[in-house]
Parts: sequence; C-alpha cells; structure tokens
Amino acid sequence: MLAHKYHQHKETIHNFTWRSLQIFGKQGITFIIFILAAKLLDPYTFGIYNYILAIVFFLVMFGDFGISTATSKYVAEYNVTDKEKLKSVLFSSGVLILALTIVISILTVIIGPYILGDKYVYVLYTLPLIFLMPLSSLYDGIYRGLKRFKQLAIISLIIGLISLSFVYILIKQYGLIGALISQNLFYLILVVGLGVGYREIKIKVNPQVMREIGKYSFAFGVAILGYYLFSRVGVIILGYYNYIEEIAVYELLNKLLIILLIPFQILAMVVAPNFTEYYAKKNYRLILSKFKKYFIIFLLASIIFAILSYLILPSIILIFFNEYYNKILFALLIPVIFIYTSLVYCTVINTGIIISTGYAKIMAYSNVFIGIFNVFLSIILINYLGFIGVIYSTLILHILAITFYHAVYYSKIKNLAKNG
Repeated sequence: MLAHKYHQHKETIHNFTWRSLQIFGKQGITFIIFILAAKLLDPYTFGIYNYILAIVFFLVMFGDFGISTATSKYVAEYNVTDKEKLKSVLFSSGVLILALTIVISILTVIIGPYILGDKYVYVLYTLPLIFLMPLSSLYDGIYRGLKRFKQLAIISLIIGLISLSFVYILIKQYGLIGALISQNLFYLILVVGLGVGYREIKIKVNPQVMREIGKYSFAFGVAILGYYLFSRVGVIILGYYNYIEEIAVYELLNKLLIILLIPFQILAMVVAPNFTEYYAKKNYRLILSKFKKYFIIFLLASIIFAILSYLILPSIILIFFNEYYNKILFALLIPVIFIYTSLVYCTVINTGIIISTGYAKIMAYSNVFIGIFNVFLSIILINYLGFIGVIYSTLILHILAITFYHAVYYSKIKNLAKNG
C-alpha cells in the first residue's frame, strides 16, 4: 500500500524533498541573519533593523511586482507548448525587472529623506536588494517552472554555506549596518550561482513573452501589493508611531511562525506546475476534485498548527530569546498565531492552485480593496487600542479575504468542470 502510494506520488515527493533543501539554503541563511541580529543587537536596534527591512521589502515588491511568479507559470507552460519562447523568458523578464528597479531606486533616493528622516541612511545600505532579490526570485521561478528542484537545492545550499562565513563577523563587528550588508552579499552570491547554473538564455527581448508575462505579473503584482497592505504594512505603521520594541517582538514571532509554515510553502511550489499543466489540458474536474481535497486536509492541518504553536512558541522564546519574553509577547501571541493559522490553510491553495491556474486576478481585486481598508483601519485602531490594534485589523481582514477569493475561485472552477 505504502509502496503504491510512493510510486503514485514519486515526482511530488522527490520535488518536495529537494525544494525543502533549497528553502533551507536560501531562507535558512536569511533566518540565521535574523537570529544573529536578534541575539547580538539590543531589542530597540533589532526593532529598527526589522523596520528598515519592512520598508525595503515594500520597495522590492514593486521591483518584482509578480514577475517572478508569472515567470514560473509561463516557464511551465512554454516547456510544454513552445521551447523557443522558453529560451527568451530570462532575458525578457530580466529587462522588465531592471526597468522597474531603476525607477524605484531613483524615487527612493529622491523622496526617501523626506519620508524616512533619520532612518533613510539605513535604507541606502540596502538599495542593492531592490534589484538582487527580484532577480534571485526570477531565477527561482525559472528553476521551479522547469521542475529543476534538485539543481536549485544544491546551488542554494552551497551558497548558503559559503555565506555563513561572513554573516556572523559582519553583525558582530558592525551591528545593524553589518546585518544589512549581509543581506546584500548573500543575494549577490545567490544570483551569481543561479546564473551559472542556468545558461539556456537568448539575449534578445521577445515582445510576445514580455507582454504575456508582464500582463499576468501585473495582476499578481497588484495581488501582492494588496496582500502586503493587509498583512505586512503593519510593521511600517508601528514604526511610524514609534512602537520599535513592539516591532522587535512582533517580527520575532513572525519569523518563528514562518519557519513552521515553510513545509506548506514548499508543497505549494511543488504542486503548482502540476496544476498549470492540468489547466492547460483543460482537466477542470481534476482541479475541482483536488481543490475540495486540499480544503479539508489543510483546514485540519491549520487547527493542529494553532495548538502546537501556542504550546511551543513561548518556551522557545523563553529559552533562546529571553529578552523578548515579556508582556508584549503575550499580548501578540494569540492574534499572531491565528493569522498564521489562516495561512496554513490557504498557502497551498493560493499558490499551488489559484495562482498556477491563472486566477491571480481574484486575489488581486480582493487584496487591494481589503489592503487599503486595512491601512485605514490599522491607523484608527492604533489610536484607540495601541499597537495591538494593528494586529487585530490584520487578523480580521485576513479571514475575510481568504473566505472571499476561495469562494469565488471554487465557483469559477465548478462552472468550468460542469460545462467542460
């Protein structure tokens, strides 16, 4: 029985394993940088570090704007339908990213001093990330679309191990600046390594490829923007209101929960190319069947996740990060856990099914509307409830957004399955 199940899902199991190793190589090193910063910096400086990164990730989002995710989708599609287009993907997508990052960098240099004040100088140290992070994600999307999970894992692990040699020294010697520079160096080496590993590139812009990727990436980029506004913009709002130590605890909780969420993210990325193929072949009934199955499985998984997180997290923080074991932690613990509980349920369905089958627009429209509303609601609640108001705003709108676009997607696929 087990052997039969293994052979039935052999490709998914192998790809999941290699994707896990790749995530360990890439996300593991950024997590180590984060942990070292938490241990070596005082809570206030650590809060500044996370505030700056929140700003930088906001800028990076515009530099990528869904291009890397759209690339993964079209690479999987072109690999089945058009090999010539496949060769043009890297250069055509790279040109789009370069153009966006140049505009974002110029605007940051011009506007930054007026908005960020004394924090602006720290953002300058991280400007290379505005280009390097989207480019690394672009390569990642190509490798994933081609199902080269093994090669991607090996490259990422080697780069991660090399990077460990300088991360500790930089943070120990240069504190906050060293932590920021570590991010730049890691992503630079990663981009070089991925570039060496993938050389099937035609140095020519393909207008059709650029249009197709650009059109779909815009829809997904809008979805990411909306998602950021109702999930991550809270850190920027907290920083603006000078809740710096609260940011430190909040981001520590976020990072620990993200680590627990990684298996679900990996699974989503592994199954995504399969759903792209199902949709390309118009196998809507299979998509609908798997959607129902995933709904039940990951709803149960989210309940288990919530219970285990509540039992384990306080002990981990007490043992390893005792400076952050305080009243702020216990004010944040339950609402933050519930936010990530909802992510356990929706991560595989969103990335693995909805996005990979070309329905990013559903998420885009709902995320933008709810995201904008979250900004206003967070500002209102922070004035009445203090820092915790931002977290409750995020939690409430998370649940509303997920419910809406899952119901809409189910309805659309059900109609296609019925008529197909």
